[in-house]
Amino acid sequence: MARKSSSRWRLRLLGAGLLIALIGGGWAWWDLHHWLPPRAAFPLQGVEIGAEDGAVDWPALKAIGADFAYLDASASAFARDGAFVKNLEEARAAKLQVGAVHRYDPCQPAEKQAGNFVTVVPRDAKLLPPAIDLDMLADDCPIKVSDAAVQSELTTFINQIETHTGKSSILKVSRAFQRRYGVAAAIDRNLWLVRNRFQPDYAGRPWMLWTANSTLANEAGATPVRWVVVQP
Repeated sequence: MARKSSSRWRLRLLGAGLLIALIGGGWAWWDLHHWLPPRAAFPLQGVEIGAEDGAVDWPALKAIGADFAYLDASASAFARDGAFVKNLEEARAAKLQVGAVHRYDPCQPAEKQAGNFVTVVPRDAKLLPPAIDLDMLADDCPIKVSDAAVQSELTTFINQIETHTGKSSILKVSRAFQRRYGVAAAIDRNLWLVRNRFQPDYAGRPWMLWTANSTLANEAGATPVRWVVVQP
């Protein structure tokens, strides 16, 4: 009897431990997907939005604290975000400041990518500085591209889109891209870094924009959004 009673207690304790773990894991998941950086520390906050985010309720985003929106506009030499024009109009109607993002492809010539960007993004002084999403590496390019060539072509691309927009661009650099090409040290532009919940430090110098929660659950759409803050 004593052995059976001891076994039952062990099973009960195990069950209680599993329940606590499940509750704790559920709370951690909820907290991660609903966490926002404190407004007192970061007065300016916003989102990055693209077609993949589906329909967006822009007034609802404004209501939860978005001051600005960076919109995915173009990628590589030919791809264009199908929701850019609509998002641009609706975000402005909701009184958000708006900027455009290009996803850079190290396999494609800078001139073609710049041509794609300037075709999609209007020459408009009211737009925020353009952002360049630097995440894709050159490892899988059909023709080998050296690290030096990546930096050189990226510089050409930056110069061309800055001529179009009249503003210095922002480099949205992933940890992997920075580790490989060291662009934060090589190119003197403001940085946009990415790290959920904890402030990023992988660039070796201060950042201007930070994607603080890449999966923020919200009432403005059916899918999570990428929440971005500005360094005060």
